[in-house]
Amino acid sequence: MANTQVLRLIRAVDAADSPAELVKAVEDLAATGAEAAIPTLIAVLSYSNPRAARAAVDGLIKLDITAVPFLLEHIQEGSSYSARAWAIEALSGIGDPQGLETLLRATTQDFSMSVRRAAARGLGKLRWQMMASEQVLSGQSKVIETLFQAVQDSEWIVRYAAVVGLQGFAAAVFISCPSWVISIEMRLAQTAGSDDSLAVQARALLAQQQIQPSLEGVELKMADSGTSAAEHWQLILERLYSRKAQERSQGEGSPEKFRAVAAAIQDRLGEQTR
Repeated sequence: MANTQVLRLIRAVDAADSPAELVKAVEDLAATGAEAAIPTLIAVLSYSNPRAARAAVDGLIKLDITAVPFLLEHIQEGSSYSARAWAIEALSGIGDPQGLETLLRATTQDFSMSVRRAAARGLGKLRWQMMASEQVLSGQSKVIETLFQAVQDSEWIVRYAAVVGLQGFAAAVFISCPSWVISIEMRLAQTAGSDDSLAVQARALLAQQQIQPSLEGVELKMADSGTSAAEHWQLILERLYSRKAQERSQGEGSPEKFRAVAAAIQDRLGEQTR
């Protein structure tokens, strides 16, 4: 698209004098996919207009890795927690490992639960094939450690997001680190059986269901790999003990007994917490 057209759309964003007009202007600018639009789209993240911010995030994700340096700079500049949360969501949607350290810090250190939530989800979406091969294992080790920490966060919405992140991460390491998939399943079982929030319990159960079909394949892969028999069976025994503990902990309020209620709660959470 010609620069003059992009400039015209940027001016339309700046000149918008109503919430609806701003949303339309941002949507039009985001649709261009022009690099020149990035500073304006990032500026919109600070506006008190969630619909406009959502449109800006969608536009930044569409721009993919081109937007990453701008987003990282914006986050490091100490923007408001709301703008930071939107920026982290855009960074998460892109999935560029350049943002790994930023996501790790935000998941455990940011005071805003909205930021921690967005970052935890983002850790499950990273495109590891874009990272130098010699850095992948170290990076993934940090991710699983951070998500295990986040699943114990004081805020239920962050724990929920950490469960989502763990599910996505399990899919990413199914081939490279199968033992981690079993560790993740064990942590999800613990969360499903003991978390204070029924919504988190339900989401953990859903995550377990999603990764269950792959677990038998994981165990077979481990048996065929260099994993020692002792290590292999230790993981399986730990998984069984975790399951037994979960079964013993299930009382009248068990999410297993109230699957319909749990599913209804999950549906009501909507796309924002998926």
